[in-house]
Amino acid sequence: MNEQELSAWLTFSFIPQLGGKRLSRLLAFDSPLNLVQSSSQQLQAFGLSPKQVSYLFEKAPKEVDDCLAWLNQHSNHHIITSSCSLYPKQLANIASAPSVLFVKGQADKLIEPQIAMVGSRNATLEGLNTAKLFAQEFVKKGLIVTSGLALGIDGYAHDGALKAGGETFAVLGSGLESIYPARHRNLAERIVESGALISEFRPHAKPRPEHFPRRNRIISGLSLGTLVVEAAEKSGSLITARYALEQDREVFALPGSIHTPTSRGGNSLIKAGACLVQSAHDVLFELESLLHWSIEQQPSLFPTQEPSLTVSQNEQLPFPQLLANVGIEATPVDILAQRTHIPVHEVMMQLLELELLGHVVAVSGGYIRKGRD
Repeated sequence: MNEQELSAWLTFSFIPQLGGKRLSRLLAFDSPLNLVQSSSQQLQAFGLSPKQVSYLFEKAPKEVDDCLAWLNQHSNHHIITSSCSLYPKQLANIASAPSVLFVKGQADKLIEPQIAMVGSRNATLEGLNTAKLFAQEFVKKGLIVTSGLALGIDGYAHDGALKAGGETFAVLGSGLESIYPARHRNLAERIVESGALISEFRPHAKPRPEHFPRRNRIISGLSLGTLVVEAAEKSGSLITARYALEQDREVFALPGSIHTPTSRGGNSLIKAGACLVQSAHDVLFELESLLHWSIEQQPSLFPTQEPSLTVSQNEQLPFPQLLANVGIEATPVDILAQRTHIPVHEVMMQLLELELLGHVVAVSGGYIRKGRD
């Protein structure tokens, strides 16, 4: 994509109150490069409001120029549109996927497998150390740790990944030149060296309260699954977990004391069906079984020299097509039959065997996945 095409794409991506779905419908009429040359009347005929058309002609040019100037400042500055080959397929599959990502760092690694780690800003010392330990285990197995650069669990997860020689991504609720919180500026600089800072907001956009729930859908959307380390009952981490559920991604939670406020959110997730984990191995196993990744297919994730952290090479997961369609929310048998195109009576037989093997559990409303003992 040349600069002229990118400029046109950014112009339409920044239209206020447009949204990803409406933008897609608009781009179905023509390419951004052609649409940007349309008249005010034509743009309104395509469904834009007078206010949106006014933005395109009056404010958009300067904002787009600022973004292009930022792009040209450094070789590690990137602007990735949803039509670009570097745009992560995991993220492209979610509802309301951002049309543009601003990236500072190693943009080519965005397509690599990631695990989201989130939790309380006021976590216990035990929770912070656990986050660091899990992050270190994940990167040793080739996963990239993705989080939100917040104080507490997020920061320790990023730091743990880096100290183990791994890679980590931080998704911001501000522009990449407005690091928040300011205490994590040094951490952000370290992340850029081997990972990346990511944002859907223009580079100099200031942090705003409404930005942070929005960025959470990107954290979960980039990742194969989301691990909640510690979270209060009304934590932003639970928003990330909810997004992960909506995106049909696995949700993991560490159990905690019923007397600790920052454990109540995670405990509630487990009660609602999230996968209870006690070690990084639990997460790695679930991700492998969910996505049918054998050792041969993903050697960087599951090296043979540590067989205790994965399924043996000779062990085949039963009924992988059906198993991949059972998540942490109860799914009825008839829905599973529709998704897999397997007759209902065969689905019931396969579910019975999966239940006996400990892969699924029958609950009210259907079946859910179960972690390995």
